[in-house]
Amino acid sequence: MYKKVMVAVDGSETASQALTEAENIANTYDAILCIAHAVQGDTEADKQTGTDILEKAKSSAGAQKIETRLVQANIEYGLNGIAEAIADAAADWEADLLVVGTANRRGLERFFVGSVAEQLVAKVSASILLVRPQST
Repeated sequence: MYKKVMVAVDGSETASQALTEAENIANTYDAILCIAHAVQGDTEADKQTGTDILEKAKSSAGAQKIETRLVQANIEYGLNGIAEAIADAAADWEADLLVVGTANRRGLERFFVGSVAEQLVAKVSASILLVRPQST
């Protein structure tokens, strides 16, 4: 069913949970897994941080076939820039499934901050799996 599974990571625990789900799906369907991270900022330090996040995710992944993509988000658009960058990467790579973690924000925080996951639902034509934080 799925041949190309992309997961967006940002170094958070929820992103790690999303990576685990994406790995399981990729292994189940013998699919290629692409781990993507959107960098906000254009300094070498920003890019290195993004590369470090990708390398850490890749080293912890247990999928058979793994690619990584470091994409540039337009910092002027805030969270929308991250969503645009991930959506564009999913389209360019022709992902069948995009897996993302959600921050599970509520109330005013959600209203003011918004949600990258929500924006991705509106922007991505592939199927999307949203992974909620595990409750403790």
